Formats: sequence, structure tokens, C-alpha cells
Amino acid sequence: MKNIEIRNGRVMYYGNEAGYVDNGKAVVDPIFRGDALSAFLKKEKLEALWTNGVYDRLAAAGEAVAETPQASVTGQAHGSSASPILKSCRVWQLKPDVDICMKFIGYDELLKNYGEPDPANYRLAYDGQVETNDLEALYAKFNTEQPPGYDGHSLSMSDVVELYDETGGAFHYVDRFGFREIGFDPSGQQLGQRPALSP
Repeated sequence: MKNIEIRNGRVMYYGNEAGYVDNGKAVVDPIFRGDALSAFLKKEKLEALWTNGVYDRLAAAGEAVAETPQASVTGQAHGSSASPILKSCRVWQLKPDVDICMKFIGYDELLKNYGEPDPANYRLAYDGQVETNDLEALYAKFNTEQPPGYDGHSLSMSDVVELYDETGGAFHYVDRFGFREIGFDPSGQQLGQRPALSP
């Protein structure tokens, strides 16, 4: 067994699932950050995205697969492609010049007074990966420990959280209680104006 390798889409570091390959990038837990792994990823022509929580997530998912009775029947190995992959996250917030009455209101009130959320009224406050796809955990994160590159206020009603990967995405309006999945189609021009992320 090689010390560092890519196996089944996973970045293996001395037998540990340190991360995974996604769309030409290596999403790797920073606990494994070092010269050897960085050199390996560079040699493999993979951009490293150092993301907290990746190791724990992959380990937990691998244990769940190993404990599933069908795992042996279907031939799925520990840490196989059944492990959940982190989606990227965008946070959309209303622009400063938008009518103040549209801000920080629930979805039903927005629909009644203004119609569906209009992407033209929103700006991109964040685009990157965080260590979870759970909307409630994202709400807490963007309120208490905002990631590098976040360029907005604490996540609040009227904001839109997008979870996406190369196959597409879903948009979630921050409502009075929880989230509401909505139709929302930001233009490519807006996506080109995303804030720069810290390395």
C-alpha cells in the first residue's frame, strides 16, 4: 500500500481517508496538511481545498456503510462512493439599496407583498465549502464562526442559501422557522462577481 494515494475518489493518507476528489479539486481535512501531501496533490494536478470536518464526515459515513447489512451484499467497501460528498455553498443576501421593507421578513410575507425572491435584488456574500451540508448547522456557522471569505451580515431571514455541485444546486430561503426551498436563478454575471476567498 502506498503511503499517499488516490483510491476510489478518496485521498488516502497512510490508510486514512483524508479527503476526496471533486471536480478536479482535492477537498482535504487540514489535520493532514503538510509538505508531503501538498506535494502529492500538486503532482496529481489537484487544487487543495483545506476544509475542516472532512475526515470526521468521511469516517462516520464509512462506518455507516460498513455497518449496513447490504454493504457486503452489494460489495461496497468501507469508505466507498456511498460516503456523502460536501456540496459547495453560496450565501445570497439582499443588496444594500433594496427596499428596507423587503429585508428580514418571512417567505409568506415576501410573497404577499413583493412576489418570489428576485435574484436581481441579491448579491453574493459567500461562495465556498464548509464542513456540512446541514442547513441548520450552516445557519449556526454563518452566525457564530463565519468562514474566511464571508462578506455579509449574520445569516438572517430573507437570505438565500444555495447548496450546489457540478450536477446542479438547490436554493433555500431563510424563513421565520427553518428554510424553504425556492426557485432562484442568479445570472452568470452575478456569479462572476463573487468575493475572493482566502486560501
